[in-house]
Amino acid sequence: MSKAGTNQRGEMPDPIIKVRDLWKVYQSGRVSVQALRGVNLDVPLGEFLSIVGPSGSGKSTLFHIVGGMTPPTSGEVWVGGRNLSDVGDGGRTELRRTTVGFVFQKFNLLPNLTARDNIRTALHISGQPTSVFSKDFLDILDLLGIAGRLDHKPSEMSGGEQQRVAIARALATRPAILLADEPTGNLDSANSLAVLKLMRDLNERLGQTILMITHNDEAAQYGHRIVHMRDGVIVESSLTSGH
Repeated sequence: MSKAGTNQRGEMPDPIIKVRDLWKVYQSGRVSVQALRGVNLDVPLGEFLSIVGPSGSGKSTLFHIVGGMTPPTSGEVWVGGRNLSDVGDGGRTELRRTTVGFVFQKFNLLPNLTARDNIRTALHISGQPTSVFSKDFLDILDLLGIAGRLDHKPSEMSGGEQQRVAIARALATRPAILLADEPTGNLDSANSLAVLKLMRDLNERLGQTILMITHNDEAAQYGHRIVHMRDGVIVESSLTSGH
């Protein structure tokens, strides 16, 4: 893989995520809460971007808009070449089915299903065959270290293993973008480190574009670049020490 942010000719590719003058205002009775205030952001194809900020900084709102879970109040958002500002609920649902995969702090695995069947639910929802995993996806399972755990239920796995299954489920449809919301928030330090290293491996080996939001500065260092948010705006953007 070439260095994040450039293609093999050293040119900047078109961003896979593009945000322009993005505002999100929530109304609570007579009070207007400005969660985002004119945010601009480009995420190149193949970048691992960490977004950091305290509670109320707007990072979760940005995550939800980019993931098609909520519409903006104003401004424009392009994800995978699609202008989300021009689509309705149906278009955002299609984006979540085909273009974006999600990993959350809570693993959100169905407790009565095996790891294999939890992963199959994503394929079923997207309308893809569920009977046999592709060779490429089997390689991802090997990379995640769960190929031998597919017949176990969540209660039979550690927290780290459950999060790996959740990542596998998010990648089952081979989405262009992986959105991770505090993916290590429910893990101890050892499992947090393992999951962060796996995400970096997914980025480096497969070129997977990753946008991760976190309040943890150490976790953020696993990305190529860190964007700091506060009070609904981006206050700083910097490369990490390893890039």
